[in-house]
Amino acid sequence: MVTSRVWFTLEQKAELWDRWRKGEGIPAIARALERRNKSGVQRIVSLHGGIAPLARRRAKAALRLEEREEISRGVAAGRSIRRIARDLGRSPSTISREIGRNGGCRTYRATLADKGAWDRALRPKPCRLACRARLRWRVARKLALQWSPEQISGWLKRAFPNDEDMRISHEAIYRSLFIQARGVLKKELTVHLRTRRQMRHAKGARIKTGQGQILDMVSIRERPAETEDRAVPGHWEGDLLTGANGSHIATLVERHSRFTMLVKLPKRDSATVVAALAQHIRKLPKELRRSLTWDQGKEMAAHKSFTVATDVQVYFCDPRSPWQRGTNENTNGLLRQYLPRETDFSSIPQNGLDAIALRLNQRPRKTLDFETPADSIQAVLR
Repeated sequence: MVTSRVWFTLEQKAELWDRWRKGEGIPAIARALERRNKSGVQRIVSLHGGIAPLARRRAKAALRLEEREEISRGVAAGRSIRRIARDLGRSPSTISREIGRNGGCRTYRATLADKGAWDRALRPKPCRLACRARLRWRVARKLALQWSPEQISGWLKRAFPNDEDMRISHEAIYRSLFIQARGVLKKELTVHLRTRRQMRHAKGARIKTGQGQILDMVSIRERPAETEDRAVPGHWEGDLLTGANGSHIATLVERHSRFTMLVKLPKRDSATVVAALAQHIRKLPKELRRSLTWDQGKEMAAHKSFTVATDVQVYFCDPRSPWQRGTNENTNGLLRQYLPRETDFSSIPQNGLDAIALRLNQRPRKTLDFETPADSIQAVLR
């Protein structure tokens, strides 16, 4: 008999998942539950992919424990099945089956019968991907192309508008990836997710710091009104993305279409950054050259030179306010899927960056009603 494993009670499991949802780490949860090591907590969290299982509930029509107690008393008193059924307001066949499946009148016990019913009721339902091979194949292929589950779900609705069998929620895709007990999607596909994580974690906020003052800055508050509502194309947001060994690239995102351009930077000094950005911006049609919003990084200290070269006004965000460039911040997060922090950007040529930008621009976006940025900006240029 194995006695080394210490089991968790239902109350302990409920507390475990409550703490996990609040963002506590596994070691902290183990200490709170007075566990000498974290392996037990790790095992439970990993088994469910970091997703708290739904609480089990009895069906409304199922016999309750107190009803089984009445059945037990009735059997002990020698009452007939019909009388017991009449007293409980149940069908005689229900009472007959209940007694028969639990050993008959001589051995029927309410507590054992109730536990047996609870155990038998556990019938895991096959998930949607397990039952639909064509849908499973489509989802796996799009995951391999670094599409997010939400993008896949939205694209399926557009691609198969009249086929209900080709519908699935993004949450169902995440669950099939994280909960490997389902045996549907291979765990290796999680490396194609933007975060590459293998289980669900609680969401937390991050705050970035500003980078100093720049002479003659024009505040973001002075941007034209047309910039705010995204109705007019040609307004861009920009930032630097940092890689290994002090390497950087510039990212430019058009607010209307979410179209992205990546710019190779041999150095980070302002003259180099401004010259590289101006070279790319000048290639755009005039209707796509209206403004550029940047944070207060000193790489844009020579912003006046940029404006003279491109006729594009630069607006600067407030210190420590990355949400004022929300489109660019979100895009930088998506780019980390292709350009992890440990990547040395100096080894990637400009055509390699263009290929990555093309891949991102051909991914559908929820904010565009699952249209791609490439199609959206093409519609502007027609």
